[in-house]
Amino acid sequence: MSKGLEDIQNTPADVPLDINRVGIKSLKLPLEVLDKQKGLQHTVAEVDLSVDLPKEFKGTHMSRFLEALASWEKKLSYESLKKLLLDLQHKLHAKQAHVSFVFPYFLEQKSPASGQVFEMDFLAKVEGNMKGKELSFVLKVDVPVMTVCPCSLAISDKGAHSQRTFVSITAQIKKFLWLEDLIEIALKSGSSPVYPLLKREDEKKVTENAFSNPTFVEDVVRNVARELNDLDNILWYRVEVESYESIHNHSAYAIIESFDSTKLNKS
Repeated sequence: MSKGLEDIQNTPADVPLDINRVGIKSLKLPLEVLDKQKGLQHTVAEVDLSVDLPKEFKGTHMSRFLEALASWEKKLSYESLKKLLLDLQHKLHAKQAHVSFVFPYFLEQKSPASGQVFEMDFLAKVEGNMKGKELSFVLKVDVPVMTVCPCSLAISDKGAHSQRTFVSITAQIKKFLWLEDLIEIALKSGSSPVYPLLKREDEKKVTENAFSNPTFVEDVVRNVARELNDLDNILWYRVEVESYESIHNHSAYAIIESFDSTKLNKS
């Protein structure tokens, strides 16, 4: 007589403790994301999915995470993310569900003098957490810029040190915000944007523009925060700027974090 397919996951846990998140990590998935200029963009995302698990259950059902993704439209938006999280809650009988997508997002960048165009990749993250029926929706982008040190420029006879600096913006939004809008804010925050394709006339233009606009890491983080403060769609944000110093064996670092409880109560 064959043995029945016992559901071990539904038996009580040996150690009676609730688990905040249990699920799967680092799943690769083809994905369509909204593109402000072209409508849609195809990319590949690394996906994490999880739910809460009470002590009454020994384990979760891992296959159901994949089943939820299999029936999902694989087109990332505020509404589609909400739909996926609700489905995870339903399939796994969970009170909370969490999902994150990390992917390269491509934007065409035009060289400042020659006008040549080439795609540049930016690392993006879209994260959603559903607690009951309340959805938290978070965007993150990492954007490289160029910075020229104002102090070095002021005290040196023959130039100043410059370096690549990374701007990370994490923002919880109400409904929708273009990734391009966050990227554009970051690109304008330093001494100069960086570009994938530069001819000699472009290098001259970039260098001269950057040295005409020196910025400390403190300037960069404040520049970004000032722009984010004007966006009503943002509930809270965190701006992190790290400058990979060219004359030091360490980085310069700055953070501004803002939380507006009045906006959160209105969402």
